[in-house]
This record gives sequence, C-alpha cells and structure tokens, in this order.
Amino acid sequence: MHWTEMYPEELKECMAEAGEKPFRGVQLFEGHHGKRKALEEMSNIPDRLAKKLGDAPYAVRIVKRLASKLDETKKYLYRLHDGEIVEGVLMRYHHGYSLCVSSQVGCKMGCRFCVSTRGGLIRNLRPYEMLDQVYAVEAREGISISNVILMGSGEPLDNYDHVLRFLRLLHDPKGKNMSYRNMTISTSGVVEGIDRLAEEDIPVNLAVSLHETDQSARKKIMPIAARYPLEELMRALRRYADRTGQRITFEYTLIRGKNDGERNIREMQSLLRGLPAHINLIPLNPTDHYDESRPAREEILRFQRELSQKGLSCTIRRELGSDIQASCGQLKAGCEAEETR
Repeated sequence: MHWTEMYPEELKECMAEAGEKPFRGVQLFEGHHGKRKALEEMSNIPDRLAKKLGDAPYAVRIVKRLASKLDETKKYLYRLHDGEIVEGVLMRYHHGYSLCVSSQVGCKMGCRFCVSTRGGLIRNLRPYEMLDQVYAVEAREGISISNVILMGSGEPLDNYDHVLRFLRLLHDPKGKNMSYRNMTISTSGVVEGIDRLAEEDIPVNLAVSLHETDQSARKKIMPIAARYPLEELMRALRRYADRTGQRITFEYTLIRGKNDGERNIREMQSLLRGLPAHINLIPLNPTDHYDESRPAREEILRFQRELSQKGLSCTIRRELGSDIQASCGQLKAGCEAEETR
C-alpha cells in the first residue's frame, strides 16, 4: 500500500518502523489530503524522508472536460497511470457541488441500458485513484466538492475494500473532512456487500438500481438478478434498514412499455411495503447501444403520481448534462481522449 492510501494512524506506525518520528505520519497525511501539497512542497518534511518515500503516485489526469450548455454540469475524462480512461460528472445544486465518481474501469454487471459495462470489467480502481478524481476536479474548478456519489463506471460493492478506504480517507478530519452523510454508494444489488456495509456503522447513503419489480423481467435487463434474486435482495435491504435506520433510495429507469405499467406500480407497492424508501425515477437516457425508448412526459408524470397515491415517496430525477452525455447510463470509459488545452 502506498503512503497516500494510509490512514493517519497507519502512517504513524509506518514512520516509526522507518526510524522516523511518528508525528511525521500526521504531517504527511495533512499535507497531502488536507493541503493538497506535493511531497516536495511540504516544508515540514525533511529531505531524507521525502527521498525515502518518493512522491505520490501518478493517479489521474483530466484529459478532456465537457461543459453543458443547458446547465452547469461538467463531464471529465480522466487518464489513469496505465492509460485507461474513466469518467466523472460534476453537478451543481443549491446545496453545493456533487461529483459522480468511478470505482472501476469498466463493469461486469452487464445492465442492458448502461454503456460503461459493454466492455466488461478491466480492473478495480485503488483508493488514491478515486480520491484523485475529487482532488483533480477541485483543483481544476477552484471549488470544494460537498458530495460524492459512487455512480460512475463500475459497481462499488464489487470493489468493496478499496471503496470503503476511499470513503474513510475522504471523511478523515485531517484531510477533506467530508461527512459520511454526503456520500452515496450506488449498487446494482450485491447482497453480501450490502450486508457488510450495514455492519460498518458509517451513515453513508445507499442507492439501489432496481429498474424492474418482477424477478424474471429484471433478469432480462440486469443479469446480476440471476445471482441475487429480487426476493433475496429485498431481504438484505430490510436487514440494512433495520441495522442502520436509514432510508434507501431506489433508482428506477423508466423504459417505455417495459417497466412503466400498472403491474409495476402494484409490485413496487408490495416490494417496498414497510421499508423506509424513496424512489428516484429516471427516464431512459438515449444511447446507441440500447434500442428501447423512454415513456412520454405525461406517462412519466402518471407513473410518479400513481406511486405517490400508493403512499410511496417518489420523485423524477432532474436531468443534467444531457447534451454532453453525462446522464445516467451514458458514461463510457475507453473512448479516445484529447488532451485538455
């Protein structure tokens, strides 16, 4: 593990083992994560120690930045040390800036309407590669990001240990000091990951990609449902809610004529009965790789209205950055990136 991925206590132990004063570990952590200084810029770190450590690993570099003309959304292409590309999206809300962060290069979940899974999983991102997505955008835009959403390419719970270390490093008071309540993990339904997360005792938000209310239909658009059937997933989510006391968000992509009917409304009510939940409706975003279409606006509003009449908390996701393909399901790693001028 590189020193930029260590917690302050781990760095103190590392310094002691190297024959240095343990407090140097705290200085390193604060310098890198809090003040965002390169090793050679940390005036309180002796040259001999800097030479032992070597600088922070090259993590991500923004190689393309697209700004929406419709709103303040921006999409970034990051090049990693091995030449792989991942994407991120910066969104501005009244409460501050939110960054959609990638956790893997590619994805193996295979959701039919999601572009980033088409090439399969290439590799997991390390904690410093996720952190550097945040740090690079903050430096590029001169802002402070208040929320992170692990909803870029990849399944966060398939990269569990690295994702949890990323969140804990982001939360540390000596670094970014971001509240866990401002962090969201989005999952397609990895049951053992949900159960592990429930035991962590950290109040991160959990968003679940549901997209269908019937097991056989869900399997057709989300192959992960074959491994984690809907009934098993819902049991895990009830355990999570009981353990944490938190409300669960259900992401539901509306596909015309597929999952937007009366059947779905009845099944949704049955699935979520007694569960603290919020439904986030996402009209299908167009891609070249999925032939289905979104419902008409009046049908989307009808679906929301009928869910609300059943007593379910439900909103339609505000569409951001659609002109730069920054919407849900449209992020695609591995494209040709041009150096940002």
